[in-house]
Amino acid sequence: MDMRKSTLTRRQFFAQTGAFGIASTALATLLREDVSAQQRADYLLPSAPKAKRVIFLSMVGAPSQLDLFDHKPKLLEYDGKPVPESLIKGDRFAFIRGVPNLQRYFWEFRQHGRSGATMSSLLPHLAKVADEVAFVKSMYATQFNHGPAQIFMNTGFQIIGRPSFGAWVSYGIGSDTKDLPAFVVLLSGESQPDGGSACWGSGFLPTQHQGVQLRKQGDPVLFLSNPNGMSAESNRRNLDLIRDLNQEHLSVVDDPEIATRIAAYELSYKMQTSVPELQDLSSEPTYIHEMYGTTPGQPSFANNCLLARRLIERGVRFVQLFHRGWDHHGISFNTDIVNKLPVMCKQTDQAAAALITDLKQRGLLDDTLVVWGGEFGRTPMAEQRTFVGRDHNPKAFTMWLAGGGIKPGVTIGRTDDFGYTIAEDPVSVHDLHATALHLLGIDHTKLTYKFQGRNFRLTDVEGKVVSKLVA
Repeated sequence: MDMRKSTLTRRQFFAQTGAFGIASTALATLLREDVSAQQRADYLLPSAPKAKRVIFLSMVGAPSQLDLFDHKPKLLEYDGKPVPESLIKGDRFAFIRGVPNLQRYFWEFRQHGRSGATMSSLLPHLAKVADEVAFVKSMYATQFNHGPAQIFMNTGFQIIGRPSFGAWVSYGIGSDTKDLPAFVVLLSGESQPDGGSACWGSGFLPTQHQGVQLRKQGDPVLFLSNPNGMSAESNRRNLDLIRDLNQEHLSVVDDPEIATRIAAYELSYKMQTSVPELQDLSSEPTYIHEMYGTTPGQPSFANNCLLARRLIERGVRFVQLFHRGWDHHGISFNTDIVNKLPVMCKQTDQAAAALITDLKQRGLLDDTLVVWGGEFGRTPMAEQRTFVGRDHNPKAFTMWLAGGGIKPGVTIGRTDDFGYTIAEDPVSVHDLHATALHLLGIDHTKLTYKFQGRNFRLTDVEGKVVSKLVA
């Protein structure tokens, strides 16, 4: 059953129509199946997709691009001096007030690989795979607070209620496995994102497309295990009865959410076997654990990177890793860039680079799109605090991508001398989404879903494919 477009139930029909509009609604219902089939043909690109799946490494809290990727020697020269007022005139900040001073960086920058990609000494492992990566140093967003910015990065809109990137991919091209969800979410770091589950929700799409979170402790998925005293045989009989009742209800009201419910029960039953096997990292050889820096049984970003590889090997379409702890304002020792940024890089650098290497050695990198980045960047100006910190800056930040049809070893975009604004090749969040969908074989302007009388899409009414990123 194709559940991309929900059919109109009888109850919904009579609830939504009165004396007026009945004829047009009836016509729309009769034509809905043909329209749905035509739309699927329209949004798929005629050429073969370069990517079949996505792994999105979301660095929650916004890493400082000025201390990791965007080398600005003038920050050393002007350290401690007031920022030119013309540079920040009319701008709003989350915490900075008045005219702040510029803040230097604290680590050495070098060029790496044949591509000459510039990175700080905090990323020694990523430096080794620099020629596999494309850096976008001219990303920009529209939100300067974490919650709205994270929701914007993941849904293309800053307010809760829109489908997430992974949900759109699930809706557009479906799953490649019958034993696991199409879209899986893994969390590590200090806590979940400020934007919460809205970052991986399905919005107004059928709920089967929302991300399924695999938990770090207890049952990997809530209520997946059988209750005490219930055997596998008894559970199967109960599920069969529930399925039959739901099928009977579906035949009467034709509500697509009932079909979703039936599919969810069956998937949950299959996951009782597939998920425990998936999460047993002890089966991986020693050299893999050494490569990633993983320890079976101890939750970490490294373990989640290895899980991501295992998930896509089993046919999961979209895996998103959220790692929180990058919000470095200098309020305390734990948010001091000098102290905390090296900690965060140590937690993530080796595993992220290992994921690229591992995917490549298994022949999976060519058709797996890997994306790394936060919700916005940081300012070149310091916050006036006891410790060293930078404020939020949505006007310019860096993300990197690899595999899945991305042109390797390139750097896109450039910022001004202080790294505050974009000077060349601006790339919006909508552009990022448009490019990712393009690599997956989808025309972002045509992948739509009608809701409340309007056709919605991930890229809203914007977005263009960044051709410089496409191999």
